[in-house]
Amino acid sequence: MGSANQNKSSISHSFKLFYFYFVPHKSIINSFFHQQPKRIMSSKIYTKTGDLGKTSLIGGTKVPKSHIRIDAYGTVDELNSYIGLVSDYFNDNNSRTTLKEIQDRLFTIGSSLACDPEKEPKMKIPDLKETDITFLEREIDGMNEVLPPMKSFILPGGHIAVSTAHVARCVCRRAERCCVNMQEHELFVEPLVIKYLNRLSDYLFVLSRYISHQLNIAEIKWHPRIGQ
Repeated sequence: MGSANQNKSSISHSFKLFYFYFVPHKSIINSFFHQQPKRIMSSKIYTKTGDLGKTSLIGGTKVPKSHIRIDAYGTVDELNSYIGLVSDYFNDNNSRTTLKEIQDRLFTIGSSLACDPEKEPKMKIPDLKETDITFLEREIDGMNEVLPPMKSFILPGGHIAVSTAHVARCVCRRAERCCVNMQEHELFVEPLVIKYLNRLSDYLFVLSRYISHQLNIAEIKWHPRIGQ
């Protein structure tokens, strides 16, 4: 019984650490982990538990903050912040609704990456679905219907919303590389996570073009310097 209570305490502690690192609002953590939300709340932002350079995965496993799993879900967190910035800069209701959905799914991905895979079956962790990917594909197809064909490479720029969408795309690619790196080091990553990030980077590229189109901003074409 003592061992079981200690394990529950460890899991609760790691939930709290994930909450402080990754979740800015208590209402979100409540929707993620339904069981006993009072056990993972604290009035203090700082916990001092990571002062020595280590943190806990969901499940209680201690790892250094330089661990590639931490790098992966930290990069997803960075991506989520840029997605929010794109939404703030682009005043389009449908796109904002889509970006909000994407932010929700990125929290799902973050919780998956932050979890010790050996202990995940014992906990309620939000899951990613194939329909989340087809949703992105529908959004891409819908934007492409109104966009002119691409006849050259496009440089980021022209409007702050366009440039920010490109920054988000680059961070998304980095998050994808982090997850692939985890796989290459034989650390479990849900395959749908990599697939979703791959499709999301495509969405963000098309979104950058769609923003230019909606704001009547001329796309900046790349003119390669050859033979000069």
